[in-house]
Amino acid sequence: MRGRGTSSLCKRKGEGSMIKKFTDSIREFFSDVRGELKKVSFPTRAETVGSTTVVIVFCIIMSFYLSFVDSILVWLVGKLL
Repeated sequence: MRGRGTSSLCKRKGEGSMIKKFTDSIREFFSDVRGELKKVSFPTRAETVGSTTVVIVFCIIMSFYLSFVDSILVWLVGKLL
């Protein structure tokens, strides 16, 4: 019986230090995240609008290209069958 009481006390002390280490590591993580976010340079509004325009134009051009290739393939398969 005596051994049980002391082992549970030791276990509790170990759990307390484990929880403290865990919370300390979480604090350190968020501190590091805050530091890294200060280093980030976000794009200006003009850069964002320019990049978005390029992506939209590229998507439109690719949709026309794929539509053209699809039409040719449909015509080719129709001739073969």
